[in-house]
Amino acid sequence: MTKPLILIANDDGYHAKGINALIDMLKDMGDIIVCAPESARSGFSRAFSTTTLSMKHRRHYQHGENSIDVWSCSGTPVDCVKMAYAKLCPRKADILIGGINHGDNASTNLHYSGTVGVVMEGALKGIPSIAFSLCDYDDDADFEPMRELVVKMVKKVLAEGLPNYVCLNVNVPKEWNGEVRTCRMARGHWRNEVDECRHPGTGKPYYWMTGYYQNDEPEAEDTDAWAVAHGVASVTPLTADQTCYDLLSFCQ
Repeated sequence: MTKPLILIANDDGYHAKGINALIDMLKDMGDIIVCAPESARSGFSRAFSTTTLSMKHRRHYQHGENSIDVWSCSGTPVDCVKMAYAKLCPRKADILIGGINHGDNASTNLHYSGTVGVVMEGALKGIPSIAFSLCDYDDDADFEPMRELVVKMVKKVLAEGLPNYVCLNVNVPKEWNGEVRTCRMARGHWRNEVDECRHPGTGKPYYWMTGYYQNDEPEAEDTDAWAVAHGVASVTPLTADQTCYDLLSFCQ
């Protein structure tokens, strides 16, 4: 019987604790191929490179009957998926996992997230895909409480699949109460996003992307932002089909 082929990528880099925790959680479930950026690529969303790319084989190890190869790519998270799909996978992957991300990818953050970019690319390729994020930005965050949830969700998607063009965005609070809900994306936006500074020598301005997130519907209990703010893990189905079907009669 052919074992499931599991493709893993992220935006924090192949060395990040989150992706290595994910590998450990899934090592008994099939053959694993990892292709992740050579360094952090947070915020790259669905960007891909138009310049030359390189890959390096970082390590291989055998876990019982299951094998794991870890590669790094010089490009973006989406580049990693494209490279693995074209050059590393002996067949189409049975599932694609993004993460585990160090930090929150709920609400509008998902539009900027390289972790979500990974699974959107998977959805476009017809691969059932799940993005996992822990709402803790610490490089040494504790991912172990997520183990049971990750394994359960991966098993469910391997068994049942997902609709075409659909992927899942999973966010787990740092202080998780164990509850899991299916949620919609909260509506919100970032404010005060650009900070201006002056170079101490020349006095010329330079800028930092900064700011803070404002939830525009903080009392809406059916959203991912509400869930993670109240200790609940959110599972948000996303679609790569961005058509607004309500406006298909716009020109009629």
